Amino acid sequence: MERFEVKRGLVKTINSEGGLKSLANKHFENVKDMENGGFSASWGLMTEIIAHYDEEGKLVVDVQQLKGIDLQNFLEKEGGREGAMESRKRWSSFLDESTGYNAKQRGDKAKENGKKVAKAKSGINMARKLMELSSKVTDEMRAQAEVMIAEVEQKLEEGNATRALSLSDKINKMLEGK
Repeated sequence: MERFEVKRGLVKTINSEGGLKSLANKHFENVKDMENGGFSASWGLMTEIIAHYDEEGKLVVDVQQLKGIDLQNFLEKEGGREGAMESRKRWSSFLDESTGYNAKQRGDKAKENGKKVAKAKSGINMARKLMELSSKVTDEMRAQAEVMIAEVEQKLEEGNATRALSLSDKINKMLEGK
């Protein structure tokens, strides 16, 4: 399962134009509605595509593709290689339209998100080290920091790196007395 950043306002625009299913109909076949405003579909190498926008406005997709002997058989049949190329093209076009970002921009957004995750985790480690070493940190501050650390970890699990980073920054400011 993958999550993609979506340009601000795009989800509302797509929903006003028939939703994600309508967009999927342009790129895939066997498109079916899902209860969360998403869809399931298939095309070529992609035997199952499930996608929806989550409550944070990110595109969540899960794609199953042919593998092993099934992939080999697909590629060896008449027009198989062309079908594989068309699958990639359709997938990329769908992502471009459903996120509002091209492939390079999606990659940049993923890197940016990865940096936020790393900084949030580093912030947790720094807070724990500060609590261990500083004599200025009270038991009350430690307890409050542990509650906030649990919240940061929860936000990381949810995939909300922006919120996790801001919380980890707050923890360290609190512990440093700023």
